[in-house]
Amino acid sequence: MNNQSTVSDTKRNFYSQHTRPINSIYRRVVEELVVEMHLLSTNVDFDYDPIYALGVVNSFDRFMASYRPEGDKQSIFVALCQSMGGDPQKYRTDAAEVQEFATSQQGQDIVSWIAHPNTDGAGAKLASTIGSIATNPKFKYSRLFGIGLFTLLEQAAPELLKDEKKRQDAILQIAEAMHLPTDKVQKDLDTYRSNLDKLVQMEAVMADLADAERKKREKRAQEKVAATAASSTPAE
Repeated sequence: MNNQSTVSDTKRNFYSQHTRPINSIYRRVVEELVVEMHLLSTNVDFDYDPIYALGVVNSFDRFMASYRPEGDKQSIFVALCQSMGGDPQKYRTDAAEVQEFATSQQGQDIVSWIAHPNTDGAGAKLASTIGSIATNPKFKYSRLFGIGLFTLLEQAAPELLKDEKKRQDAILQIAEAMHLPTDKVQKDLDTYRSNLDKLVQMEAVMADLADAERKKREKRAQEKVAATAASSTPAE
């Protein structure tokens, strides 16, 4: 991507590719991703990697899970990636490969593996990525990269993440091994988990509102049918 492009340029690019209106509830989520990814893509120290891709894909899919119309989600994701000069299919493919490896690991094993990645076997590509990051003093850490790491843990060790102390110890161990800013990683992931909880609550409220609106429509339809039937009945 052209490092001279501005956030406004990227937003215009995004909306020129996805031209349908975005539901107001989700617009903020999408635009925050646009801005965050733009700022990273124009940073001289930023390099795309599959863990970052997993963070982008997982963030988008989770926060847009209930988006309607359903068919617009793919268009929004494609526009999001392409407005940065990225390939949406590569994001999806790289994220899927990382998730597939994570699900092949068991519990604490994934923490030990990330701290000491093995370049043999199925995780060779991911191990190479982790090794490069750990030895790169200029590595540009981002919230989306942190979410990618969290998703790795979530896929391999969901029970571990339910225990606050074990979760924090695992994140600390990984962050230190990869020479990441431990405090920032912990803070980003705590915020992410909090936002997911809020998302669940929001979706429950939206489901209730949708159900109430459906019942209103059904009632109005029934009343209309009854009124039509009454008006067409001959008077005695």
